Amino acid sequence: MEFTFLALLLMVPVVYFMVTVSQIQGGSFAVVGAADQAAKVFVTQRDPVSARIAAERSVLVALKDHGHEFEKASITFECDRESCLAAGATVTVTVRLDVSLPLIPFGDVLQLHASRLSASASQVVGRYK
Repeated sequence: MEFTFLALLLMVPVVYFMVTVSQIQGGSFAVVGAADQAAKVFVTQRDPVSARIAAERSVLVALKDHGHEFEKASITFECDRESCLAAGATVTVTVRLDVSLPLIPFGDVLQLHASRLSASASQVVGRYK
């Protein structure tokens, strides 16, 4: 009886910790992949509006692939030149994601986050398109 009680008392927090760490690890994979793909997609487009739309869609797909919601992410684009799509321009995409605590019913309302992750990726616009 004592062993069962002690095992339950010790194992529940350990399992919750492992689930939380795996959510954070999955989120870190998601933001790195999303930033990398968004930067690659951005530099292949012809105009800035379609470049932003395509990059945001690629971030959406990358986050969904890892089980995270697009609404919890934010995307920023930075260019080293006036025209982001000019040949030789460097485009940097930063993706930020709030990873919620697992199994918390009102975690979104209470703003309970396990971690805030971010990743950046840069790509140079090619000379020839």
